[in-house]
Amino acid sequence: MAGVISRDDIRGCYDTIRPYIRRTPVVQVDLADLDEPAVGGPVNGSRPAWLKLEFLQCAGSFKARGAFTNLLLRDVPAAGVVAASGGNHGVAVAYAASRRGVPAKIFVPTVSSPAKVERIRELGADLVVTGDRYADALVAAEDWVRDSGAMSVHAYDQRETILGQGTLGLELADQVAHLDTVLVPVGGGGLIAGVASWFAGRARVIGVEPDGAPTLTYARAEGRPVDAPAGSVAADALAPQQVGELVFPITRSHVEDVLLVDDASILSAQRALWRTLRIAAEPAACVGIAALQSGGYKPAPGENVAVVVSGANMSPSRLG
Repeated sequence: MAGVISRDDIRGCYDTIRPYIRRTPVVQVDLADLDEPAVGGPVNGSRPAWLKLEFLQCAGSFKARGAFTNLLLRDVPAAGVVAASGGNHGVAVAYAASRRGVPAKIFVPTVSSPAKVERIRELGADLVVTGDRYADALVAAEDWVRDSGAMSVHAYDQRETILGQGTLGLELADQVAHLDTVLVPVGGGGLIAGVASWFAGRARVIGVEPDGAPTLTYARAEGRPVDAPAGSVAADALAPQQVGELVFPITRSHVEDVLLVDDASILSAQRALWRTLRIAAEPAACVGIAALQSGGYKPAPGENVAVVVSGANMSPSRLG
């Protein structure tokens, strides 16, 4: 099947991009430590979980994996590369293009965080801020591809992008033995499609998305990608108009469930990561912690759970 991404595909990709990315660490935490002090008692009790600290990745998020995969496995034209992004993908493509010495043009919507916008500029990309949503930036990027001949690097709905994100699953499986469950943030779905392609039934993969941007939840309900709302405090990273067309069949085969968390839970999880581990993660990276902290996902006794903390492209001042 054309949409299938195998473990061998991901291994080959990892061999190619390994010199350009970081093998990000994991850390074990006690879920009881993540509860808000005023709650009055732990939601989960004293129980371990593993955090994959992907915010330590090059360019501040997992997106560097897919960006380098595109630039290393495809023929890049003289016109360079172009990407539409809520922010993190744009930072990653700008970083990869800088490392590879190719021109990059990045389109972002007005909801992109100032920290991400400034980082894209610092990396030397030609930045265009246009429209209110990721979908608006994507239309502008597609127009630029037609006009310039530049190579489009899609944020999530591209085979190479999914392959690259799948290398996170490869690393995690090597770092934590006998995983039962992996909680993965969902926006367009490239990360969860890649991680699910790696585990493919060997561990339970569960998506977590903001209730204000339920792209995969809506797609699963309708049996196909459909338009979804694009709200939430995580809108600059987890709020495309639809989950990807390539992404969806992979998730249908290999993702067991999708959970929704509200903005209050996301912000509480962000505070918990800072309070417990001094991790300054952006809201989109905190949705898996939010599912655990709020009781939206309750691990069974003895269940070995990992959570992907996916990015940290934000201003630390937002933590208060």
